[in-house]
Parts: sequence; C-alpha cells; structure tokens
Amino acid sequence: MNRIVAGAASLNQTPLDWEGNLARAIAAVVEAREKGVGYLCLPELAITGYGCEDMFLAPEVGEEAVRSLLSFAPECKGLVVAIGLPLWFESSVYNVVALIVDGEILGLVAKQNLAGDGLHYEPRWFKPWPVGLVESVRVGDQDVPLGDLIFDVAGVRLGFEICEDAWVAQRPGMRLSQRGVDLIFNPSASHFAFGKQMVRERFVLEGSRAFSCGYVYANLLGNEAGRIIYDGGTVIACGGEYVAEGKRFSFRDTVVTAATIDLNLTRLHQARQVSHRPVIGESPELTVSSDFVPEWKGPFRTEQSFGNLAADAKEEEFTRVMALGLFDYLRKSYSGGFVVSLSGGADSAATAVLVYYMLELGLADLGEERFREKLGHISFEEGPLLKQLLSCVYQSTRNSSDTTREAARAVAEAIGAEFQEWDVDALVEGYRERIEEGIGRDLDWETDDIALQNIQARVRSPGVWMLTNIRNALLLSTSNRSEAAVGYATMDGDTSGGLSPISGIDKAFLRHWLRWLETTGCAPDIKPIPALKAINVQAPTAELRPSESGQTDESDLMPYPVLDAIERLAIRDKKLPGEVWELLCEVESETYSPQQLRDWVVKFFRLWSRNQWKRERYAPGFHVDDKNLDPKTWCRFPILSSSFSQEISELQSRKMD
Repeated sequence: MNRIVAGAASLNQTPLDWEGNLARAIAAVVEAREKGVGYLCLPELAITGYGCEDMFLAPEVGEEAVRSLLSFAPECKGLVVAIGLPLWFESSVYNVVALIVDGEILGLVAKQNLAGDGLHYEPRWFKPWPVGLVESVRVGDQDVPLGDLIFDVAGVRLGFEICEDAWVAQRPGMRLSQRGVDLIFNPSASHFAFGKQMVRERFVLEGSRAFSCGYVYANLLGNEAGRIIYDGGTVIACGGEYVAEGKRFSFRDTVVTAATIDLNLTRLHQARQVSHRPVIGESPELTVSSDFVPEWKGPFRTEQSFGNLAADAKEEEFTRVMALGLFDYLRKSYSGGFVVSLSGGADSAATAVLVYYMLELGLADLGEERFREKLGHISFEEGPLLKQLLSCVYQSTRNSSDTTREAARAVAEAIGAEFQEWDVDALVEGYRERIEEGIGRDLDWETDDIALQNIQARVRSPGVWMLTNIRNALLLSTSNRSEAAVGYATMDGDTSGGLSPISGIDKAFLRHWLRWLETTGCAPDIKPIPALKAINVQAPTAELRPSESGQTDESDLMPYPVLDAIERLAIRDKKLPGEVWELLCEVESETYSPQQLRDWVVKFFRLWSRNQWKRERYAPGFHVDDKNLDPKTWCRFPILSSSFSQEISELQSRKMD
C-alpha cells in the first residue's frame, strides 16, 4: 500500500547525562514501537544533550557518545531510527545524525549549516560538512559512511535537514527533492522564543509541499542546560498538509507523535514537478541502501492533531515555558525549593506566581505521584505542596508602605506559598550609623541618595540568602530586562539570586501579563489569580526613598514603553543615538516632545554603557525572545567604552524643531 507510520520524539535531555539520556532515548523507541511507528526521528545531539558547550571539544566526550550510540542501536530492532550526536573525524568535531535500521548503524549524516547567531555558538565547536562529500568512519567494529547521504530503506528514500539546515536560504531539501526522497527527517535543538513555533510550522509545511515528501520535525524538550528552554513542538507534514503536532511544554521525559505518510501521494506530487531530476554533475550524494522493511501495523490513526496551542497566545506561551523551565531547573539543580524576596511589586509577584504555575501545570501533566517522583530529591511532608516548594519574605524598612506589605501577603496567600515578614530597618540604620561615624558627617537624601537607597536593598540580601541555605533552596532574583538595560537594580541587593528567571522579559510585558492573569487565564490549567489586583493597581516603585518623595520607577527612568522601544532600536537593531531619536520621534511625537525624547535617549545610552558590569554579574536567566541582554550568550558589549560620548554630543547639539 506504500503507507508508512512516521514518528517524531521530543526528549528532555541533560548535557553529559550518559545513562539518563540513553534511557530516555530508549523509552521513546519503546513508545514509538507500541504506537506502530516504523520510522522515528529523535532530536539533534540527543545522545549528549545540545548544551555541552566547550565539552564538545573533549575527545573523551566524543568517544563516550559513540559508545552510547553502539549501546542504543540494538534497542532499535524492527524500526528505522535517527538520533543525533557529536562525532570526531580527522581531528575535527561534526554535528551528525546516525540512521539506525533494524538495530544496525547504516550511516551518519553531518550537518552542513551551523547556527552561529544569537545564543548559538556551533562554529566554536563543530565544522560544517561540505555539500556532496562522503567519507568513511570507523564506528565500533565497522566502517560506516559519513557525510552528505541519502538512504534507501527497501524503496523508501530518506534524507535529512538538521535544524539550521532548514532555516537557511539554500536548504538541502531542494537537492534531496531532486533525488526523489520520500521522507525528510529534521532532528533539531530549536530553543523556545515567542511566536517561533509558527515559523517552524511554516518551514515544515512548505518543505513538505515544495519537496513533495513527508517531513518529520523532532525537537528537544524542557530546560536542558540552564538558560535555554525547548518547547518540544514536533511537527509532521505531508505534501503540503499538516498531519500531526506533538504536545508542547510537556513536563514528561518523552513525547512521541506519530502519523501515517502516504508515499503514493507524495510520489504523485513529485512526478508533477518538472525539475525533480538532478542535472548531471549535481547532487553527488551517496545513496546507502537496506532491504529492511518495518512491520506495517496500520491502519494507524493519528492521535495528536495539529494546533494544540494557539501560536499567537503569547501570554499562555510565557506561562507554560517559564513553568517548565523552573521545574527542570529545580530538579536538575537538586534544589529543595525556591525562595523569593516578595516586595509587593510586579517583578517579585510575577516570579512567585510562575512558581505557582510550575506546580499547577506540572500536576496537570504528570499527576501528583509522578510529579513527586520527578522531584525525588525533595523530602515532601504532608500538607500543601507549594508551601513546601516556595518561601516568600517581605522585608520592610521605614520607607515601606502598607500597600506593598498587604499586596505581598495577598499574593502569597492566594497561591499558597509560605510567607514571612521581616523588619530590617534596624539593620539599615546600623549601617548608616557606622558609615556616618566613619566619614565624620551625617548622610542626607540631597547628597547621598543612591547610597541610602542601595543599602536598603543590600541589607535584604544576607537574611534571605540565609533562609535559602537553610532550606537547601534556590534564591530567585527578581530583576527584569528593562531594569538590566539601564542598571536600575542594586548589585548584591535585588539582583541577588542563583537564577534570574524574568531577566529576559521587559517590564511592560510583565505588567500586561499580570493584568491578564488577574482577570483572564485561558485554559483549565491556567486559572486567574484575582489577588493580583493588589499588585496591578500600583505604579511600579522601588520604595527606597521616604514616602513623601513619591518615588516611582518611571519618574526615576522614563516611561517603560519608551525605555523598551529605545532598547529595541539601540541594542537589538544596533542604532546609534541620533538615529534612535529620529525613529522614536516618528512614533512618539504626538505624546512626547522631541526635547523630552532626546533626553531619554541620552539617559538610556549613558546608563546602558556604564552598567555593563552589572549585566556581566547577573544570575543566569531564561531566553524567551530575540532581545536578550545576557552578555555570556547573546548580547556582548565592552565593560569599558567611550559611552557614546561623541554621538551623544552630536545629538545634544541638534536644533529641535
């Protein structure tokens, strides 16, 4: 009948977890076999994990990866299975995918296009494989073809696009279609970003249409190595139509998605394409053949249909991906829970609420027994789980208000977290008295504003760290990306923490998301939290100056939407001060004067430049969009620079119309 059942698996792997990674890959094979899958695609670098960083350059890692592959291959009896690993060849490392047929390694396909932008550093470790080149490499006790390969498994022709290969203009799929492939596997390690699933779905759909084939896309799942979160998002398409999509943001170790591919239908489409045959001298890839035929267990009914989550539901995507990221970070760091210094403001409330949804979504997906099992390093007692997983502390000084105190308490009680209130004013005054004695004068707000604000934030750090240590927990920093851009945070104060989950999110979106959660929610497992009204009615404030000053974040800085717009232009788009101001005037001229916008642009560039050292010291954060400021993995900027002095001077000398 020329129908096959193809499957794509998402795996929640951990870098260098040899036994665990192998066990999860085998579990996916077992599940695929039970579902009747004959052709299974596992993710890119699934044997080692994608996030091994410079350990990819360790020869022993390459050797262990091959040993794992040799252990994995016999587990694939009766199936055709693809799995990714790093491979040493002629003193270089390549990102390859092994095709295993009925338990035997048939060949190794090497990635041709390496991802080197944003958080990707693949060219640091891997070499790109030349188009059309085929070599031979020793794997165990056999010589295996390596390179630009096509496979013929009993008449089913199979080719590969490995992650980035499908994101470039000259996709290998075009050459594969000229060779009449029936099936393209895309083993990927594609990190989550807002709206990115729509892009993946488009290139999978278009690939299946343009190349007249079945297209199987597999991806990693979960927080693999710390900063990057993978949403799963497996997709299967055939002849320009979606046939299946795997569940995204799952808390499970593996998610296998399967669908029937009608080869007669794809071959009909190929026959209608006038350019399906290669020109002589082109497409010199080697075809590797096998007579093995996977058992047909049809008729197969696709279990998971396309569209399990609205691709444009940014608020829901954010809730789910952050919950999954926190869960994996908690269990993979062997932490006993989380601690949040809950100030009664938007940032700390958002951080605490994300832990709440980690529990709610995890329980909904896994059930309580499996949820507890996956956090087996934590000795749970009887009673509410969140109270054992999250401790919140409100730390007041004389400048704290009843508004923030009650807001912090209301949120903690609404989500079921442990809540404590500490008065740290005496500690602040103790430091103030010692400094005044040491410098021989009194401190006052006119001359010592920043110092008097910062000591309050820093005094709050040692106690909450101590509580964190006692609980064997993980302290969550609560600084957001808007504040990181301009250094509006106290180093060793509100930046204290082992993980900074919202450091990649701008303040404007966080406030919008909290308002959405207060009244909306959008699914049975994402319920509204009405108590957030106590947070949402406030104007954001650090609450570090005396109350009569009327301190707010935006009066200290600028309106957050303007700050975020400047950041996008200056940092993401690499515009200099003059052009940033011109572009800002085009969209904000009816709201703000050119002079005001110029002042804010100048302030942003000056604060950005002088605060790079703070961004260098931030705790690791999660990547969720293309505007991250993390200097270790995304946005590099010199710690010392001219601070755009010439460009700012030129902007300030311009005449305002």
